[in-house]
Amino acid sequence: MLKVLLLPNSVKCVQIFARSGVFTLQSKAMDVSASRVRDLATPFVGRTGGLISALREIQLNLAHIPVAADAIVADLFNLSRAEVAGVVSFYADFSRQAKPATIVRICQAEACQAAGGRELQRQAQIKWGKGGSGSVGLEPVYCLGLCSVAPAAMVGERLIGRASVATIEAILAKSEEGARSD
Repeated sequence: MLKVLLLPNSVKCVQIFARSGVFTLQSKAMDVSASRVRDLATPFVGRTGGLISALREIQLNLAHIPVAADAIVADLFNLSRAEVAGVVSFYADFSRQAKPATIVRICQAEACQAAGGRELQRQAQIKWGKGGSGSVGLEPVYCLGLCSVAPAAMVGERLIGRASVATIEAILAKSEEGARSD
């Protein structure tokens, strides 16, 4: 059973009555529909690797995994909320806050550092900020497997060898053009 209460300060408070008790969860960033989370996660119940697949589906559709989703997913997979929260916190691809539309990952491994990766990281931080700003986020990554063409970066799902701020900007511009033409 699900109850949604509107509080005076417009924070939605979701009370979920599950097998393990009553949980009160709050989300100011975004309204989270328990039925939406349940619909996204249910197809993966009973499958090998289903928990990670369900969390990935929630992340893709909601741009993050709200804390409120833990109890719902835990109930579906017959796990504790702590187990679900542990999986979410373990994997870097899962996030509790909505991420920018495009993530730029710059390799921090030794080969990339030797080929100018630290300078690329410094320039990227100047350009987009330490955590990223607006529609571009900046994250470290360790070894993209492009050591022979270091420094390496990844824009969204696209790998870049011999990366520079200019090449990253060009790819970002192309992806923005593609998004506008859709």
